[in-house]
Amino acid sequence: MRRRDRAARRVRRTVRWVVALAVAALLALVGYGWVRQHPQDNPWAPLDLSQPVGMFTGRKLAALGSDFPGCRALLDRAGVKYTVLPERSEGERCGYADGLRFTADDPRITPFSPANLGTACPVSAALALWQWEVVQPAAERHFRMRVSHIEHLGSYNCRRLYGRSSGDFSQHATADAVDISGFRLADGTRVTLVADWTKAGPRAAFLRDVRDGACGVFATVLSPDYNAAHRDHLHLDQADRGAMSWRACR
Repeated sequence: MRRRDRAARRVRRTVRWVVALAVAALLALVGYGWVRQHPQDNPWAPLDLSQPVGMFTGRKLAALGSDFPGCRALLDRAGVKYTVLPERSEGERCGYADGLRFTADDPRITPFSPANLGTACPVSAALALWQWEVVQPAAERHFRMRVSHIEHLGSYNCRRLYGRSSGDFSQHATADAVDISGFRLADGTRVTLVADWTKAGPRAAFLRDVRDGACGVFATVLSPDYNAAHRDHLHLDQADRGAMSWRACR
């Protein structure tokens, strides 16, 4: 009787193991199929600007700070037209070797105002994807029209954080940041952070949508919700803090 009981227990354990392995294999196959259909959520898949924003898109974009040829190739594959800027060196902590500017005749890129905005390549790549996947869809939802110009306060600025005389340098010191102050719609309407962030209605909702969407493609996004210093702009930067380090969205 005891031998039969022990044999029965062994059979049950074997069956449980077989069932567990079968379930694990099935889940692996399902997961593999899902990842193949959603490469934007695969941490090992190459970045592709034609794909929607995924879980690892922002980290991959920030990592391009150490791969200027790869960043340019990414823009080339997406059909984005740009001009490479001359290298710039200004002191020990300021300057860039990966700056570029979108060309004015590229129909895929929403013009910036003032014109001739130059940024580090990872910022440019993120700005392109942000326009396509976030800004223009949000404008269509809230205003039934597109954004004709994106207004900004600049990118490169050799300075420390908040313009202090000491402390860490800003991402602006390497052109790895840009400050967005507002948007001009196709009918000429201006939607700005300083005038519309605290109001009710579609303008404020639009601004929060573009802020929230920026968090998927930039390492740091700071808005008027963060502090008074950002009351009139969105600070967007591509600080590369490593694959598993923190990202800021406020």
